Amino acid sequence: MGRVVAPGEPMWLDEDRAWALALAEVEADRCPDCGNPWSEVSDRAHEFSYQADLVRCHACATGARAAHTHQESGGDARGIHVAITKRG
Repeated sequence: MGRVVAPGEPMWLDEDRAWALALAEVEADRCPDCGNPWSEVSDRAHEFSYQADLVRCHACATGARAAHTHQESGGDARGIHVAITKRG
């Protein structure tokens, strides 16, 4: 939180621990895909409470096309990672 720890002072104060525990609790209640709280999104009462919009990431689409072209031309796609850079 920006506090400079002086010699002999504890690294974590009670307030620091409280913030860290609160963050861990919030993060533990998150859907790994959408990031919304599990306690809400898994409740049947909220089944139709969300709207999904499809949005294309043009950087990811470019990477997917490059990987597809590589594979279609006989390239081995196992373990391949695509590095995407913006044209300058």
